[in-house]
Amino acid sequence: MTAMLSRLRPARFASIGLALVALWVTVYAADKPKVVAGNGTLIVGTYPDKFWIIDEATEKIVGSIPFKSGIPRRTTISRDRKRFYTIEAGMEKVEILDIASRSTVDTFTLSEGAKKVRIRSIEPDPLHRFVMILTASATKLVDRFEIGAPTLMQYDLKEHKVVRTIPWPNGEERQNIQIQFAPDGKLMYLFTDQDVLIYDTDKFAQVDKWELSKPIEEGFGRLEFGSSDILNDEPGYYTGIFNVSDPVQHRRIMGIGRVNLSAKTVDFYTLGPTSPLSFTMAPGRKVGYGLFQDIGRFEFWKFDLEHRKLAGRTEFAGRPRMSLKTSSNGKVLYIYNAGNTIDLWDAETYQHLRTITLDGDMTAELFVLPTPPAAATVPSPGK
Repeated sequence: MTAMLSRLRPARFASIGLALVALWVTVYAADKPKVVAGNGTLIVGTYPDKFWIIDEATEKIVGSIPFKSGIPRRTTISRDRKRFYTIEAGMEKVEILDIASRSTVDTFTLSEGAKKVRIRSIEPDPLHRFVMILTASATKLVDRFEIGAPTLMQYDLKEHKVVRTIPWPNGEERQNIQIQFAPDGKLMYLFTDQDVLIYDTDKFAQVDKWELSKPIEEGFGRLEFGSSDILNDEPGYYTGIFNVSDPVQHRRIMGIGRVNLSAKTVDFYTLGPTSPLSFTMAPGRKVGYGLFQDIGRFEFWKFDLEHRKLAGRTEFAGRPRMSLKTSSNGKVLYIYNAGNTIDLWDAETYQHLRTITLDGDMTAELFVLPTPPAAATVPSPGK
């Protein structure tokens, strides 16, 4: 009997110990405040044909915006955050969505008959008068396809037609472009590999050129534009990652640059060797985050924009393909793409918090609007 009791006592003590640990974990979790992402609205395009609307405070799906042109893909939000300009997966149609009413404002295509025109990118005028589009055409002939050159066009939204074609700088065709408008819509900035070309938006004549190809100070090479966050940036500015090579050792260096387009000035500081990073800013523009992705290695990078330094790097269990956004209050990092889930990570501890699951794989960018769904969107009648 004594031997039997001696065998039972350790098991009994072990079960009591486990119960106490479970109780401590429960009490600790209850005392620890929940990290909330904010009171904004998340909107993301998904397969097969809609944008889901998510209440950031409750992390619940509260509605959707139908997309009539197919699978929503490349999406650009207007500067006033009122409209989406979305290219469908086939790259032949553009659909313009009014976010507030959750409805389609307009659609257009440039394809006709045997001529297919692919729209590679789109940038809307801040006043919603026109869009700048980069296109490439393919015409089916009897014995072959005739492939057209990449073309930069201005498409008038009221007249529903191409108004003009913008000649390529130095006659050099481009497969990708980066365009930004002045807040009042009077100037267009075309970022080239070396300089920023400035056009008036009346006749689209080049009125100025900012020679960023020249070093900003002695010992630097030219700045190369990298990843940026247009949505959280101040109108008229371009803040993001820049790369530079010194002209002697040809060392690749990465840094953060804040470009004032109207004043043609750059506030740039280096952070270290070049790394492939995406970039997003938290509201208030005092903190930025980078996402490093390599095979089997994923890291969050934190940038202290106020004190101009790298605040830390933290490895985490990421996905094979992913994108990064910050929440409306800056306390949560959203990891999305390559699937139907949005993972929430604590922006301070980099601990995984929760997961939002969607009814369809994400096919477009995630947009974080600062206002709650009740203010950002109003369902159309019958929806």
